[in-house]
Amino acid sequence: MTSMFDQYEQASQRSKQVYTPPIRPDISTAGFIQMKFLDDGPIFIKQKVNFLPPDKILHLVVNNNIIVIAMANNLLLRIDMKHPDSPEEIDISKYAMNMEMSRMFLDPLGNHLLISLVPKSQDPPNPPPELFYLHRKTTKLKQAGKFKGHEITAIGWNFSNSSETTTGPILLGTSKGLIFETEIGLDGDKIFNTSLEQYWRQLPNYLPLYGAKEVEGLVFDIGKDSKPPITGLEFHKIPNTDKYVIIVTTLMRIYQYIGTVQNPEEKPLLQQIFNKYLNVQESFNEVINNLPYSKIQFYYPSLGILPKSFGWLTEPGIFYAQIDPKIDPKSVLTNQQMLICPEASLMGINTSQTSTPPLSFVLTEFHALLLYTDRVKGMSLLNQDLIFEDIYNDAVGGLLNITKDYATRSIWAYSERAVFKYKVNKEDRNVWQIYVDKGEFELAKQYCKDNPAHIDQVLVKQAEMLFKNKEYEKSALIYADTHSSFEVISLKFLQEWQIDALKTFLKKKLEGLKTQDKTQITMIVVWVIELFMNQMGVLRSNNTSYLHDPQYLELQKQFDSFLAIPKVEECIKRNRSTIYDLMASHGDKDNLIRLTIMHCNYEEVIRQHLYKNNYLDALEVLKSQNNKELFYQFAGILLQELPRPAMTALISQGSLLKPSKLLPALVSCNSDEKHAKEVIRYLEFCVYKQSCQEQAIHNFLLSLYARYKRDEVMRYISSQGQDINMVHYDVHYALRLCQEVGLTEACVQLSALLGLWTTAVDLALTINVDLAKQIAAMPSDHDDELRKKLWLKIAEHVVREKDDIQQAMEFLQHCDIVRIEDILPFFSDFVTIDHFKDAICNSLQEYNQHIQDLKEEMQEATKAAELIRKDIQEFRTRCTFINTKDTCNTCGVQLLLRPFYVFPCGHRFHSDCLVAALTPMLSMDQRTKLADLQRQLTALSNKPEDTRSVRSVSLSTKDQIKADIDDLIASECLYCGELMIESIDKPFIEEEDYERVMKEWI
Repeated sequence: MTSMFDQYEQASQRSKQVYTPPIRPDISTAGFIQMKFLDDGPIFIKQKVNFLPPDKILHLVVNNNIIVIAMANNLLLRIDMKHPDSPEEIDISKYAMNMEMSRMFLDPLGNHLLISLVPKSQDPPNPPPELFYLHRKTTKLKQAGKFKGHEITAIGWNFSNSSETTTGPILLGTSKGLIFETEIGLDGDKIFNTSLEQYWRQLPNYLPLYGAKEVEGLVFDIGKDSKPPITGLEFHKIPNTDKYVIIVTTLMRIYQYIGTVQNPEEKPLLQQIFNKYLNVQESFNEVINNLPYSKIQFYYPSLGILPKSFGWLTEPGIFYAQIDPKIDPKSVLTNQQMLICPEASLMGINTSQTSTPPLSFVLTEFHALLLYTDRVKGMSLLNQDLIFEDIYNDAVGGLLNITKDYATRSIWAYSERAVFKYKVNKEDRNVWQIYVDKGEFELAKQYCKDNPAHIDQVLVKQAEMLFKNKEYEKSALIYADTHSSFEVISLKFLQEWQIDALKTFLKKKLEGLKTQDKTQITMIVVWVIELFMNQMGVLRSNNTSYLHDPQYLELQKQFDSFLAIPKVEECIKRNRSTIYDLMASHGDKDNLIRLTIMHCNYEEVIRQHLYKNNYLDALEVLKSQNNKELFYQFAGILLQELPRPAMTALISQGSLLKPSKLLPALVSCNSDEKHAKEVIRYLEFCVYKQSCQEQAIHNFLLSLYARYKRDEVMRYISSQGQDINMVHYDVHYALRLCQEVGLTEACVQLSALLGLWTTAVDLALTINVDLAKQIAAMPSDHDDELRKKLWLKIAEHVVREKDDIQQAMEFLQHCDIVRIEDILPFFSDFVTIDHFKDAICNSLQEYNQHIQDLKEEMQEATKAAELIRKDIQEFRTRCTFINTKDTCNTCGVQLLLRPFYVFPCGHRFHSDCLVAALTPMLSMDQRTKLADLQRQLTALSNKPEDTRSVRSVSLSTKDQIKADIDDLIASECLYCGELMIESIDKPFIEEEDYERVMKEWI
């Protein structure tokens, strides 16, 4: 049963009900049915924590499910929410003599707690302020002695730190506007402070203002002269950069320090950022604040990433901004605004208490929870509306503070006598409506969460706003996506006489219709055509040269595009007579003819034009249609009558046409040079532009070149290359063609391509010697005999035909396979030896060198033969010892029990084991031969012995069979031979045995 206290608490909570607007009456039956069975409840749900403090609560901090509560009796209570029944009590009385706790700070992971103590009385003598440290795994406070005398009022925790033993570099702000950097942790029972011990440094800029002891560890001084207390301090590393941003607040100012850390190992780390601000006039945002405090809060989507938004509570309200480091290099705070805290109450009461500024606040994604002494208010950050109010009774005492767990994002409020927890419940449920009211429709769509009813309402509001702003085209596009009444929206555009917008609306509606919605499709198509006809009719009546009017041409383009829509084409086919009558009634003959052509038999239309000798009209119709088969059908007659325009039309089709199907038409119209040149133009387009590889096309082009453009034959042959497997024409046909027309040079190249080297050289010699040399150099370097034959033919021609001894000698220098003795027979008997003296001497020297090389090779071969004989002799005397304990390497049974083989490598096998293991590795022929030999050996072994002569013959045959078997199975070791290497890719387990073997292994 609910207690009276709980009933009172529930009654004291007020949440502003935001109702979803009802479904509009103009939505058709295909719209939505609005049904809501369950109430979502308030956005913030309060839960009273089952905790009765032994004394008044002074402070409470929470992070990562670790709660630390400080009470007036100098007792710290540390609670792990995962084990709430085992709290830890820590007595700090001995540290707090004549002192009182001013603040507690807990790091985001809940491991490190810092406690700031200040003297209870300001009357001297009074002890100086002190800072104490408490680790999560200890119950003893440790004094941070270097901070003695400084009241710590704010701490910038290191959100990148994941260590349980140390805080990492952190910033500490004091009541005098000083900022320190340090690193605190525990080493056993002793506190260590890396900054204090290792990299505290003095800044000369401040030595005139402070004593040397005061500025140890100081990295910056906010006030310098006024010394304002620091009320908020945070720093973050900007992801994927070396930049850091530091945000500092005082009672009336907010500072931003942005810079790059060049050396991450340098200590103090953030001194590198503050350095550039030492001698520069600081920039800040300032407000008038008469309160003795100010608070800052950040909203983190999740721990470990850059916060999304920022809030700073002062007397005027909450200075709120989004955090984006990419927009301005000097500031990460964007979309800055001052949110005025609501003074009224959801209960309709405006008391003095509620009109005072909040004591504290926390940020969620879309709301701010404001803490007053007697209540908690929830304010929307988007429109500053008060959406939640929770009034506390006097039994729990005055509220002290509200805080948020960075890790779990739970919200905690506490008074002197109680602790409360708030749970955020679907806080983005009504965000879409707020964005709609603000006119931010894209954001509203994002937060509709794919709710079709909400998205529809957003689209309607957006369309209405665009219509009101006279952006009719955009409004029509959005209206078409809604479920608004078709008739109502159409009338809206007709009343404003926005025909273009109406057409846009109708076409977009047409896109959303399904194929089976034939009635609606027909209605819209006929209406749109009617609208186009009216617009085009007005332009035709007002302008006789309408065909050159840009407005009319654009309208015609839009109309053609509309007619090309598949749904429209299908609708016109179903209602052809109706559409034709509609166009005829408007007198639009051009579009009527175009539509007739669009839906008629093009073949028949072209035939009619050809019958009337209207070849140009026939060609235009042929070009305007998409049936490529008609090109093949009518290309012949059109090429005869209009060779150049028809060929240009064929070329414009590009790869859409297959040249081989056009070949009959092309062959039929090359009767004269005029037509042949056009055919050549198309064939060249196919070969050089379209990379056609069909042999018939290439042969046809080559034949036309040979008849009409002989100069192009060699260029074409050269472009095809010298590899007979890569050319696209028939080489034999080309050779015969070139022989018929007397193209000798082409015959030379084609003969060489066919491998008719002798014929090619003979033909080349009829042209010039240089060409013959080029042909003789083409055969492969491995075919020296053929090359020598060709070069000798050229040499004979040079010597006998030209009788030029000097040229013959130069010929020998260019050819490395023909020598002087090869060409001597070609010279006459009257030539003196003086002309060949140098060549003969060089040849004799080469022969002498060759003889010497042969002698050296013979000596090396003799030495190698001697070594082989020696190895053979040593091998004959080699023996292997078999021990009685030796076993077969295959079966593991004693070797001497059965016939066996022993290999030089040391492996030993029984004969039958070796045969069984080796048989699967043999080829089919080898297996058959082995089986046959074994059968013969068995037959001879079982044959009875009759006479000695027969026995000797049988033994001789048996030895031969054994030798043959040995050649098959014992020529190499099973493990060391090539068979084992060749079988390396074979699986250990055959596929058919896989399941059986796996079951045995399991």
